[in-house]
Amino acid sequence: MSNGEEKLRSAKILLENGQFKDSASRSYYAMFSVARALLVIKNLNSTKHSGIISLFNQHFVKTGLVDRTCGRILMNAREIREKGDYGDFYLVSKKEAEAQLKSAKIFIEEIRRVIERLEDRCDTS
Repeated sequence: MSNGEEKLRSAKILLENGQFKDSASRSYYAMFSVARALLVIKNLNSTKHSGIISLFNQHFVKTGLVDRTCGRILMNAREIREKGDYGDFYLVSKKEAEAQLKSAKIFIEEIRRVIERLEDRCDTS
């Protein structure tokens, strides 16, 4: 979780400094990192972004452990990140970067709650 939280802080700093494309990218990577941390709990991993998102949706969203909104947030964030990183002429607006940061905060809070619930289950077993 700490890796994701560090990326989230970076996204905020980048946004404050007008680096909207990089802020949006860091927000995505904050979510991606936290999603990977959640997958580790079930001994799941992938070497590809699409694989991580697929496993996240399959094992956490579709099972109801994570709110469906988080699945959509992560996929939308990836799309914006890819456009920003690979689209030579795509500009991320301040509004998009702000929305991406807000979504990342929501996503990370939801995953934190899920991890706490899963840890509580393990403690009572």
